[in-house]
Amino acid sequence: MSVTAGTMEDMTETTSRDTTTAAEHRHAGGLRARADELLRGLAGDGASLREDQWAAIEALVVQRRRALVVQRTGWGKSAVYFIAAALLREQGFGPTVIVSPLLALMRNQVAAAERAGVRAATVNSANVTEWDDVHAAVREGRIDVLLVSPERLNNPDFRDSILPALAADAGLVVVDEAHCVSDWGHDFRPDYRRIRTLVGELGTDVPVLATTATANDRVVADVAAQLGVGGGETLVLRGSLDRESLHLSVTTIDDAARRTAWLARTLYELPGSGIVYALTVSAAEDLAETLTAAGHTVAAYTGRTEATEREGLEQALLDNEVKALVATSALGMGFDKPDLGFVVHVGAPSSPIAYYQQVGRAGRATERAEVLLLPGPEDRRIWEYFSSVAFPPEATVRSVLDALETDRAQSTAALEPLVDLGRTRLEMVLKVLDVDGAVRRVRGGWIATGAPWEYDDTRYGRLDEARRAEQQAMLDYIATDECRMVFLRRQLDDPDVAADPDAARCGRCDNCTNTHRGVEVADSDVERTRAQLDRPGVLLSPRKQWPTGLGKLGVSLSGRISDGPEPGRVVGRLSDLGWGARLRPLLDGPDRPLTDDPADAQLMRAVVEVLAAWDWARRPTSVLAVESATHPRLSASLGQRVAALGRMRDLGVLRRRPDHPPVSAANSALRVAGLVDAFEVPALEDLDGPVLLVDALADTGWTLTYAAHEVLRAGADAVLPFALASVR
Repeated sequence: MSVTAGTMEDMTETTSRDTTTAAEHRHAGGLRARADELLRGLAGDGASLREDQWAAIEALVVQRRRALVVQRTGWGKSAVYFIAAALLREQGFGPTVIVSPLLALMRNQVAAAERAGVRAATVNSANVTEWDDVHAAVREGRIDVLLVSPERLNNPDFRDSILPALAADAGLVVVDEAHCVSDWGHDFRPDYRRIRTLVGELGTDVPVLATTATANDRVVADVAAQLGVGGGETLVLRGSLDRESLHLSVTTIDDAARRTAWLARTLYELPGSGIVYALTVSAAEDLAETLTAAGHTVAAYTGRTEATEREGLEQALLDNEVKALVATSALGMGFDKPDLGFVVHVGAPSSPIAYYQQVGRAGRATERAEVLLLPGPEDRRIWEYFSSVAFPPEATVRSVLDALETDRAQSTAALEPLVDLGRTRLEMVLKVLDVDGAVRRVRGGWIATGAPWEYDDTRYGRLDEARRAEQQAMLDYIATDECRMVFLRRQLDDPDVAADPDAARCGRCDNCTNTHRGVEVADSDVERTRAQLDRPGVLLSPRKQWPTGLGKLGVSLSGRISDGPEPGRVVGRLSDLGWGARLRPLLDGPDRPLTDDPADAQLMRAVVEVLAAWDWARRPTSVLAVESATHPRLSASLGQRVAALGRMRDLGVLRRRPDHPPVSAANSALRVAGLVDAFEVPALEDLDGPVLLVDALADTGWTLTYAAHEVLRAGADAVLPFALASVR
């Protein structure tokens, strides 16, 4: 269905134009046949374009216009831009540039492009070592579609060397998940606002397409206005957002242990494989561990998961090798498993629009998919935390501007001690100031431009009000007795719901069918789950893949890690509410180390409890401490005491070479490269049994992974990593 929002008549129009010529009609007829042929390559022999899909393709290829497509997940938005890209390329136009927000989405898009006969490549943070080759392929015409992350748009080298040529030669520009462009959207990203500048620099005859499944009237108006920069009107195509396969329900269980036990039981009843969403990384990891202990094959998937590991986990879910991925919002936009059987939320997202986007992953090619929401009393506190780290007040932002210089670049790390902001918020402020023109990213960091800048207090106030309204709407969704699908579609200003809400009732949700799930669960299951959640000890998942691009750094490691550590343990995470409060003063002060004293009696009791509860296949027979760069006494004494308590052989300390520079790189490939030859590894051929590899703190996990790799090469037959704490 093709409709135009009534509030947008000044900037949109319907799918036909009075100025279309007879020649254009004849040309379009031939292109339509070719477009259907390309679609069959994408979707199979029986596929044919919907009329509104063709309307979008025709607008881009024949009329060379700008279009915004707001359609439900599974409608076929990617088919529109890949077919348009192929048609434009066949006519001799330049490559298509797709701005895409997530690596998972990029991977799916590249696979789809190949099915359409389109040569695609990506430029993102996970393939840094391949950028030069990709750029050369674009210049030489060997690439039809280049997918870039929004952050690349302001990478100095890409922005100054590659982007101008792309903007001049592009046959089409696509903005996927376009709600990210608007700060009214549920997933606003400052880097996306740079697309406005990119679009403004394009010629008026370069078509632009924006796509999303989650945009209400306000977001649609904002995105359409930004796409209209540079002249011309934006065509808006909106359709019904109903998803006929989704069966929505809400079950409220306030006690966290009982809720988790209920989920562990219910997971057996859910069809196929799916996604269990959690609000925080720690919650996702705790849930994954608890569900695993209950007998389910699940894995955690969060923002902490390395890019190469994410790809393996996504494939495991696609191949039904796991019952579920327990994920944060890191697994969302763009993940494409048509037969995904269920989506469960343990904790409610703060926005019904974000919720609709996530549940839209399920049931794209199945008759029925279960969508369960398990809200908790802690949800509001988590919402409040995320709200508290939104754009800071004016005085704080001004302090960032005051700390910057106009003639000397300063890195984020150099700026951090000068302003009262953590690294993540500081980077967000810098990006917003960059988009606003007050700062500029250059080689080596950031500089102030000297341009005047005004803090838009009114806009930020309205945004805060909008966020609070969304939170209340989510609470209303939980409590409502009306059709849940209608409720979500109304939040997205679905035109069909506005026309006739009664006719739009889904007839499938728990309210429509009056079938609500019971909350009963055996007390024994609850107590077992409670004991699992309350005990010290957190799984330390081993790295499974070496970073990509190590070969270009002179390191021969690649692919799956076959000679790394077994799954390990830590006493607790620094972010934990319980053990975190005890571990942070010891390990995570602003000027680490706060102390390098041995562990106290309380911490050692927890160490013993964690080691005693460790269900290792073979008990370790020796202990080796990794020399800590920040806590050498603590790690060495920990190794000695654990060896004595466990009556294991004390192998001493795995020393760092004194002439080897410390490893500080954030990039995984550079971090691993920096660990090569960093340790003085003793000969270990005479060992009998696994080695317990001990450290004070597990940060990225690469130090323990590479140290284990070296210890195994030196003669150990297995390595079990253990640390007092993990950062995440």
